[in-house]
Amino acid sequence: MTTGVGNSGLGGWRALKAALADLSPASFGLVMATGIIAMAAFQLGWKRLAHGLLLLNLCQYGLLWLLYGLRACWHPRRCADDLITHATAPGYFTIVAASGIVASQCIVQLGDVSAALGVWLLTCLTWLVLTYGIFGALMVNHVKPTLRRGINGAWLLAVVATQAVVVSTNLLALHTARPVPLLALALALWLCGGMLYIWLMTLIFYRHVFFRLNPEELSPPFWISMGAMAISTLAGAQLISHSAVSPLLTALLPFVQGMTLLFWASGSWWIPMLLLLGVWRHGVKRYPLRYDPLYWGIVFPLGMYAVGTREMATVLAMPFLDDVVGLFYAAGLLAWGVTFSGMVHRLWSLLHR
Repeated sequence: MTTGVGNSGLGGWRALKAALADLSPASFGLVMATGIIAMAAFQLGWKRLAHGLLLLNLCQYGLLWLLYGLRACWHPRRCADDLITHATAPGYFTIVAASGIVASQCIVQLGDVSAALGVWLLTCLTWLVLTYGIFGALMVNHVKPTLRRGINGAWLLAVVATQAVVVSTNLLALHTARPVPLLALALALWLCGGMLYIWLMTLIFYRHVFFRLNPEELSPPFWISMGAMAISTLAGAQLISHSAVSPLLTALLPFVQGMTLLFWASGSWWIPMLLLLGVWRHGVKRYPLRYDPLYWGIVFPLGMYAVGTREMATVLAMPFLDDVVGLFYAAGLLAWGVTFSGMVHRLWSLLHR
């Protein structure tokens, strides 16, 4: 009996070890999506739902760090290869974005500045390491794919990660004795994120317009085209609302307002296009719908668009956008529920093979 239990336990560890070899670098997208849906619910006054999603997200965040740590110990070569491969490396930016969302939740939903500070420091550290580590490695790598094979919507996760640092920095700044330096840092990173979007989106747009597009290449992270602009909108709206405590922001206020509106308009432009491409992929080309961790890359932009639009509508006095906020929050919540159900079903199937 004891031997059987021991063998069963050993087999379970072996199965876990084998499964972690294929753990997606973009798995922290689950935390990004759950976190922003929770914050949107809190923003709309749905406190019980927001609290439940917050607790779930903290558990998911801790569990994923554990799984990533085990993967790094058991499969160091796979982790290293993912970091220097154009198709997979951008997925690691979900770690930064998820950490920034959790830091923001600690402030907005928990009111725990100490916990937020700890997670914010982790966010900044991972941003530095991954931004310069990944882009530096890809620049000097001798083996490089063509633009058609190497670029996709997941690359915009670098923009989302940068703006997630901005959002958490903006929230933390007003809980410190010296907010001005932090707000200056947030402004600088916000502009860097906007410039990075221009660089990357130019390549992505060129690739999709001038090269043949297959249904399997139009992966869910393409929605980050909109999501990167949505989180940039949120970050810009925060800078506007904090301008009274920063002479630099006060001097640049019209510029920040204009750029925030530009980011929101750019993100809004993508929505009909993304819906049309989705119909083409699944309706015309019959590409199958099945759970993939990358589908969190659809949930997050929907929730972030709702939160960013509400924040911008408040600071720029645009109350006529309230119905848009409600529509996109409902869409984000529905997408979260469907994707989470798909994830649970997938895990259940793996456990009962």
